[in-house]
Amino acid sequence: MKIYNSYTNQLEEFQPINKGVVNMYICGPTVYNYIHIGNARPVIFFDTVRRYFEHLDYKVNFVSNFTDVDDKIITKAIQDEVDEQEISEKFIAAFLADVERVNSKTDYNKPKVTNYMSNIINYIEKLVEKEFAYVVNGDVYFRVQNVKDYGKLSNRNIDDLISGSRIEINEKKENPLDFTLWKKTDVGIKFDSPWGEGRPGWHTECVAMIDDIFGGQVDIHGGGSGLKFPHHENEIAQSLVLNNHTIAKYWMHNGLLNIDNKKMSKSEGAVILVKDLDVDYNGFRLFMLSAQYRSPINFNDEALKSYVSEWEKISRIYASIHLKLDLENKLDDAKTVHPVLLEIYKEFLEAMNNDFNTANAVTALQKLLKLSNQLLRGNSDSGILLSALKLFDVFFDVLGLKIETKRLDSEEKEIYSSWVQARKNKDFDKADELRKTLSEKGII
Repeated sequence: MKIYNSYTNQLEEFQPINKGVVNMYICGPTVYNYIHIGNARPVIFFDTVRRYFEHLDYKVNFVSNFTDVDDKIITKAIQDEVDEQEISEKFIAAFLADVERVNSKTDYNKPKVTNYMSNIINYIEKLVEKEFAYVVNGDVYFRVQNVKDYGKLSNRNIDDLISGSRIEINEKKENPLDFTLWKKTDVGIKFDSPWGEGRPGWHTECVAMIDDIFGGQVDIHGGGSGLKFPHHENEIAQSLVLNNHTIAKYWMHNGLLNIDNKKMSKSEGAVILVKDLDVDYNGFRLFMLSAQYRSPINFNDEALKSYVSEWEKISRIYASIHLKLDLENKLDDAKTVHPVLLEIYKEFLEAMNNDFNTANAVTALQKLLKLSNQLLRGNSDSGILLSALKLFDVFFDVLGLKIETKRLDSEEKEIYSSWVQARKNKDFDKADELRKTLSEKGII
């Protein structure tokens, strides 16, 4: 398996730190609003990464945090005249509902910043003790000049960053690039610390959580490409000086999502919320996986509709195979991948092993769809059809596509057989009546 490492800008062979185990940390949301479809891209992609590792029988320790302490949360709480916890809990629930909508798993470790405050404070204390950070009137700042490779992840030169900096002048800082580890504040939720009441800076939260939960380097740290600078760059800076490693063996970043070739902008109102999509979310997920994850993806109604239609075809063929095998009592037969289908499965594995190329994996799914349609029309034997159904199940599980089918009981099978016989006998009144019954039961 090859993974493109954002830190080295190279395609590298994947070798887990511990054999058979993958430790993943994905930056989660700041919970002050509903997520939009751009936010859904890392949710869908990294869930697919997890699913594929599990398909390969790795044990995956998947962690994604909630930032429930932030200026935006405080602003929202003041606006709604409630406390910050009420806002954060509301949007944590909303986020998890959206995660389920797009068929991503929710059974992972979800640390909250508010539950890790002592760990964050202890982490900052170590930085101060070793003079990698300094205190000014209750604020704590990180000394960026101590990090030799600062800017490597985002491909930026530290001198260029300083000369071209738009950072607001802060006379407390030794260097305009020094970032806040602890913020003294009188507004909103506050926590006791050795430097006075305040709250943490964003960039220490994740690195402190990773340090506590994993006790060292993780295999994969991921998120959207917009997090490379300054967030992930500043995480790496702290870990380099304190722990002498870059937090993750492999850094992975997904590309942006644009709407009609324009960047989504909340200020311009060009935002589509996940919860407001009025389509089958399987089609939406298929669309999101149709592009290589590091590339930008352009969202428009026409493109989305094409993948919704594609999903309708896939689910229709799958349901037809399922029904045929159920009527023949063949669904429970044991089956490995049929030789005719093995090449498609190999293409799927090759795609996923090549830096999780979900676009090519979706192409393999489409090949399976085409072949399955031909097999159905050709009235193929149940053995190869069962193999196709099982392969669909594998692809669905890895790509996070969910289809609902039902097993027929003996009475329903009898109704179906009677319907088929009535059609053969050209007893159209009876056939119409039986068809109506089958339709009401969701069988056809």
